[in-house]
Amino acid sequence: MTSLFDLADVTVTRGGRTILDRISLTLAPGERLALVGANGAGKTTLLRTLVGLETAATGQITAFGAVRRSEADFREVRIRAGFLFQDPDDQLFSPTVIEDVAFGPLNLGLSPAAAVARAEATLDSLGLAALAPRITHRLSGGEKRLVGLATVLAMAPQVLLLDEPTNALDERHRARLIEILAGLDLAMVIASHDRPFLEALATRALLLTDGRVAPANLDRQGH
Repeated sequence: MTSLFDLADVTVTRGGRTILDRISLTLAPGERLALVGANGAGKTTLLRTLVGLETAATGQITAFGAVRRSEADFREVRIRAGFLFQDPDDQLFSPTVIEDVAFGPLNLGLSPAAAVARAEATLDSLGLAALAPRITHRLSGGEKRLVGLATVLAMAPQVLLLDEPTNALDERHRARLIEILAGLDLAMVIASHDRPFLEALATRALLLTDGRVAPANLDRQGH
């Protein structure tokens, strides 16, 4: 089975500092990979590197069966790998929810009518249809998080990259997010400090320390 992502000895530096140090990892179809580690360990940088938002100084990134080097290479990756940012306000910029969710499909080349139809179907599938006409900046933090996920899912990605997805969520929206993600037949890479959230979703975990990765255990017994 062809892997979705393959990183081989990838190093990322910033301002003379090594953020990721010879990282190698593979993401298989259907796998839900948790990234754990302290603040500043490089979790967000690793997610960004997967889709070319950070440039690797050394090593090789293979995504969806092809080696990716140029910005043009990574534009395709960013269509097939949906990135849910840590701050929902970085994801949402249109006046209304339906416009935000339709924006991605429009950029994929769908007609305006088809893009709106896909946006409506995506919101409906997530139980968010009532939010469609709402003014985006007036949503609660939890609503913004779920609508941000809808904008990603409307692009029909093959992989989800989730950066601290439960950050600042109340318990109701956190539970709804877990329910939605658990029901998706998609590979995921999840960077999070929320251990119970990861225990509910992840199939494998990696610990990032000093820019290096090592296998980690997620204790599903709560110990």
